[in-house]
Amino acid sequence: MALIDDLKDGVGGIFAESWQHRGGRVVPDPEDLALGNEAVEFDRATVLYADLVGSTDLVDTKKWHFSAEVYKTYLYCAAKLIREEGGAVTAYDGDRVMGVFIGEMQSTPAARCALKINYAVQQIINPALKAQYPNSTYTVKQRVGIDTSPIRTARTGVRGGNDLVWIGRAANHAAKLAALSGDKSTWITEDVFKQLNKVAKYGGVNDTLMWDKYTWNAMGNQTIYGSDWWWTI
Repeated sequence: MALIDDLKDGVGGIFAESWQHRGGRVVPDPEDLALGNEAVEFDRATVLYADLVGSTDLVDTKKWHFSAEVYKTYLYCAAKLIREEGGAVTAYDGDRVMGVFIGEMQSTPAARCALKINYAVQQIINPALKAQYPNSTYTVKQRVGIDTSPIRTARTGVRGGNDLVWIGRAANHAAKLAALSGDKSTWITEDVFKQLNKVAKYGGVNDTLMWDKYTWNAMGNQTIYGSDWWWTI
């Protein structure tokens, strides 16, 4: 069969095939779903995106091995912390990692994870980088975005090269929040903020609110919250 016929058949089949779906209790692995139109749905899941800031300039101006070490140390810490907080690492995309949190208590551990990632960057990665490269002026900067919503996941790709795709507001908005500019290391939606326990809202000896309120003009003037606090590991 010619390639164009193969593509037409594949696309037509995806659009025409009925969807089979089931409720999810755990984050699935790709092999848990068929490549056809099968989906696992969650009434609510909290999605976290952790993303390096300025990675294009990093690879354009630094030696490849230096860039690789920055990528690897950041993604290592972020992934370890996602799992330590009960989330599932669902995807790596260049310089960023996606985590999904489900269950009764999901937004609080996701937010706590983001604050711990900030701690890891400020108190572990950057000091280690400076110790290894004392003449370097480079500082690792990063940003985490978090949203929560109903979400579905399906297996996509071709045989021998496939992964899960997450369909729902939380995945898209978390990724966009991680790309925001500004001096905050963590951005969350109002829905996430409303789900947070007190311990994830207030910090310090005086129980200071750790989140500042903003309007997200680019996304329909939504209310979002930003923080530059960290959570000691």
